[in-house]
Amino acid sequence: MSKKIVHVVGTGTIGEPLIALFADKKAELGIDEVTFNKRTPQFNDRAKIQDLIRKGAKLATTADQKAKFAELGMEVAYESEEAIRRATVVIDCTPEGSGIENKAKFYSKYDAPGRGFMAQGSEFGFGKPFALHLNDTAVDPVADRFTQIVSCNTHNIAAVVNAVALADGKDNLVEGSFVCIRRASDVYEDKSLGGPEVGSHKDEQYGTHHARDVAHLYKTLGLDLKLFSSAIKVPTQFMHTLYFDVRVKKATTKAEILKRFATLPSLAVTHKKTANTVFAFGRDHGYMGRILNQTVLAQSTLAVMENGKRVVGYCFTPQDGNSLLSSVAMTLRYLYPKDWEGRMKVFDKYLFREV
Repeated sequence: MSKKIVHVVGTGTIGEPLIALFADKKAELGIDEVTFNKRTPQFNDRAKIQDLIRKGAKLATTADQKAKFAELGMEVAYESEEAIRRATVVIDCTPEGSGIENKAKFYSKYDAPGRGFMAQGSEFGFGKPFALHLNDTAVDPVADRFTQIVSCNTHNIAAVVNAVALADGKDNLVEGSFVCIRRASDVYEDKSLGGPEVGSHKDEQYGTHHARDVAHLYKTLGLDLKLFSSAIKVPTQFMHTLYFDVRVKKATTKAEILKRFATLPSLAVTHKKTANTVFAFGRDHGYMGRILNQTVLAQSTLAVMENGKRVVGYCFTPQDGNSLLSSVAMTLRYLYPKDWEGRMKVFDKYLFREV
């Protein structure tokens, strides 16, 4: 365990850029080795796997798939469980539900002081929920060896709640209602959607998992918040968009909220009104084409009504970016609990105040 080894399981929407980021920045972050697991060898994935290997990351897979990867020109360095056993930090980026299964099957066997395990998105129950700058004080990297990096829309909702209703650590929230207007697919996926597709309210109290996960994120700080979320997919590949309707106890003003967006970490505003123009800014100015902020407020949509006690508006969700940054932060908290914040400064130039 003297070497600092980060292992990423999965090469999808979060896994692929996370592997590339760690490989690219491992010297600055103090990481000795980056490994990653891919289960199925596919010809269409060869280019990205070969590039991750060129960047310095090392491929792992199951013993029965090693020869097939080799046939396709992808060099395997480790067997899957061997890579988990060697790693200091393991980040599970597999589809929903698989992280919980992998925890029971593999990760729990290697739970020990000095190790950390993360799962992405809606892997509710994997470990303590975490979002950078929002509940840092509630997560102890020594005691909380299993953590859940909440989803990109959960980051967005949590950041809005913090900016509008939790200023200076005081709970000013009456209730919050949110609609996650989700892109139908990532830009690399060949999926299509003919028209808007509404999501189900599977949770009687919170609606969708987004509000539930935000509520549990803030429960780590001793707060019990009344939140509800809905979700709808629309035929776009650019960005998720969030509509928020937040009611507060003590009246606020538009100027106060904009001041919080200008001072709280990882928040941004924009005068742009379309997801494609915000997405294009990330492509041209972000890290690996991504904005790393938690949220981007569409400033022209911000409205304060009902004598300052109701705040509504739209935010764009820097999907991938906010989850990636929290994943890196939690990784460094496991590896360097005393000076992780200093190592995170390498990303400061990719955190914008205005987009």
